[in-house]
Amino acid sequence: MRQIVFLVPLVLFLLLAGTIGWFMVESESEDRDTQALPSVLIDRPAPDFDLPPLAGIVPGLARADLGGKPALVNFFASWCLPCQAEHPLLMGLAAEGGIAIYGVNYKDPEADARGWLGKLGNPYERIGVDADGRTAIEWGVYGVPETFVIDAEGVVRYRHVGPILERDLQRRIRPLLAEFGG
Repeated sequence: MRQIVFLVPLVLFLLLAGTIGWFMVESESEDRDTQALPSVLIDRPAPDFDLPPLAGIVPGLARADLGGKPALVNFFASWCLPCQAEHPLLMGLAAEGGIAIYGVNYKDPEADARGWLGKLGNPYERIGVDADGRTAIEWGVYGVPETFVIDAEGVVRYRHVGPILERDLQRRIRPLLAEFGG
């Protein structure tokens, strides 16, 4: 009887460890998008907004600017380390041309944002300053970076939470942009 008392916790532990291991393997499979978070914006027009420009860099950003061609809308900040990690990919996309990349500078002092873009380069055609975070709330942004794929009609087609990695770009974002004419 004592052996059973000791075996029950061991068996439960092994079952729990096996279940956690299985979920970890499944979450890394190609069929599952680990960055996907539900968004009420998918397949709906982008929210209405009109943001001032990042002074001295590029024009501001408004809902009226979305449309006519597929685009990425990237919420970023200079204090965001994951934003720095994805920045070279955005620079590469911008250098290729043909894809509109718009930035929303989230709760970031303008001088810091200008310095950051001056140091790392500016992949954005337009940048809107969301100083109070209200636009991010309208878009349902949890934190930065977050990137949205917008079709030529200004409809949100995909939301990517976290930094864009090369695999995200190849598996999900590029195919969507190609599907919507980018």
